[in-house]
Amino acid sequence: MHMLKYKFSQSFSLIIAVFISFFLSSNWAYAQTAKDENAQKDSVLLVQQTEGKKLIRKADSARVSDSLQALVIQAEIDNLNATDIKKSELLQRKLDSLKQAQIEQDARINKQVDSLRAITVGVPVIFHNDTLLSLYAKLGPFSARDRAKRIVEKLNIIAANRLFEAEQIKVFEGEESYDILYNEMIIMSITARDAFFVDKPREQLANEYADKLTNAIITYQDSTGPITIIMQLFKLILVLLFLFYLIKYMNRFFTLINKNLIQKGGKYINGIKFKNYEFLSVERETQLIRWLLKVVKWIIILLLVYLSLPLIFSIFPSTQGLAETLFDLILNPIKDFVSAVVGYISELITIIVIVVIARYIVQFIGFLAREVESEKLVIHNFYPEWARPTYTLLKIVIYAFSFIVIFPLLPGSDSPAFKGVSVFLGVLISLGSSSAISNIIAGLVITYMRAFKIGDRVKIGDITGDVLGKTMLVTHMRTVKNEDITIPNATVLNGSTINYSSSAKTLGLILNTTITIGYDVPWKKVNELLLAAALKTNHIKKDPSPFVLQTSLDDFYVSYQINAYTENSGQASRIYSDLHANIQDAFNEAGVEIMSPHYRAARDGNLSTMPPEYLPKDYKTPGFNLTKNK
Repeated sequence: MHMLKYKFSQSFSLIIAVFISFFLSSNWAYAQTAKDENAQKDSVLLVQQTEGKKLIRKADSARVSDSLQALVIQAEIDNLNATDIKKSELLQRKLDSLKQAQIEQDARINKQVDSLRAITVGVPVIFHNDTLLSLYAKLGPFSARDRAKRIVEKLNIIAANRLFEAEQIKVFEGEESYDILYNEMIIMSITARDAFFVDKPREQLANEYADKLTNAIITYQDSTGPITIIMQLFKLILVLLFLFYLIKYMNRFFTLINKNLIQKGGKYINGIKFKNYEFLSVERETQLIRWLLKVVKWIIILLLVYLSLPLIFSIFPSTQGLAETLFDLILNPIKDFVSAVVGYISELITIIVIVVIARYIVQFIGFLAREVESEKLVIHNFYPEWARPTYTLLKIVIYAFSFIVIFPLLPGSDSPAFKGVSVFLGVLISLGSSSAISNIIAGLVITYMRAFKIGDRVKIGDITGDVLGKTMLVTHMRTVKNEDITIPNATVLNGSTINYSSSAKTLGLILNTTITIGYDVPWKKVNELLLAAALKTNHIKKDPSPFVLQTSLDDFYVSYQINAYTENSGQASRIYSDLHANIQDAFNEAGVEIMSPHYRAARDGNLSTMPPEYLPKDYKTPGFNLTKNK
């Protein structure tokens, strides 16, 4: 138990150290950034103050000049005789015109001054995390930022004096400014430029600032008194004790879960299986649950520590700014997330409507495709085998068009990173998919050419077999030797294709084979034997009947081609084999020798080429006949 407390104390100390280091580094980085931003703001502020002073000088100069002219004209009117009415009226009209011009010029300058006030950013005077006022103008060689810094330094000196008397802060009127003093120390001076940017009289502004400074010092001294510090330390101890015991009992709670839920809940832990495959065994599932409980425990501990830090920092006035920063780190992302979700509702509804419409359109097209494929719906010049690929093509087009419409509505679609990734993926697809796209286009062309369909016996190039299936990229075939072959659609389109099945059921597929017989056998006899052999062969149609063609008259023999019709293109190899066997039987039974490749006239003394079972029983090999020359 002591060891557990020791480990927990070490862990807690490590967490506190990490957070403190994080905030120190964050504050340093923030200070560096703020320094650069302040320099930039000083530059902008200097330009704005210069414009403000020009406007003030312009307004004062115009007002003085118009006032002098008005006095001169009024004097002339007063010196005129009572009888000089015409000239008096002329001067009066001139005086009225001058006053109206002065009113219009004042309104125009006031409008420009108001615009300048709206864009001018003041330098805040921050006294112990409390913003008292803002300065907009420089005073002598001191910029607005230097003035704010010196005011804070003087307030710190005054606040450090526990004998501070609020009545000693007074406002005195000087030649060019109103000064706020404490005893003989000038805390700050309010000039006409300060009053110009706030749009208040200098005396009123000086009294307001004096009250704010007095209240700030009193508040600070009250918060840093001995009793207040003791109460703050007491609150700190209470928060730390509460955090310690909360984490302690939370550890016990998770330990109890490990013991009861896993050890006593074995009947609920049976592993994870899908059919015959075991994804997680009982032991691995138990380890996974233990690991998840450990992760959840540490997440809760870190969350508790993080939430306690703002509470700790808010106890002391000097660290209240850190507390607000910590809360902002949590609340700002949550606010941004909620705001983004709420703001995205309209786009989300649009996306849902587009997806629903696209889905129902695809379902309707799928229904039409199934009706056409089953030939319940007949469309002129549109074949049933076109239904499924047309449906697939239209589905891709509809979904692609829907994605194009939805894409600008996706979160982050207009970000440079998202656009860069999209361009990168587009380049990869365009460079790496040229062959795939050519195969897809070839597959569409082949489909609408109706070169073949699934189950047909075809010959593509040098490959003969049955079509097993067609995809967007390849065609699958099985040869007569049960060899499965995959052929790219581009290769199919670029080569020649012979379809043996397309006309087999209607016209019949003509099987043909050629034999050569010598000139000594009558051609009619050969025709009869070939036709008889063909009609004897299985799967050969009798109507239309087979026929024989004499394809050539060669030097030693005549070429006879037997042609026969069949509906079973898928058994062509077996039919050819049976036909060849029947031809041999027919010719052997008729005593006709098949003398291929050519016939020799010298027959005396040679054995017959026919098998012995087809020869007469009294057959004897003839001897050679020799004739004596006379």
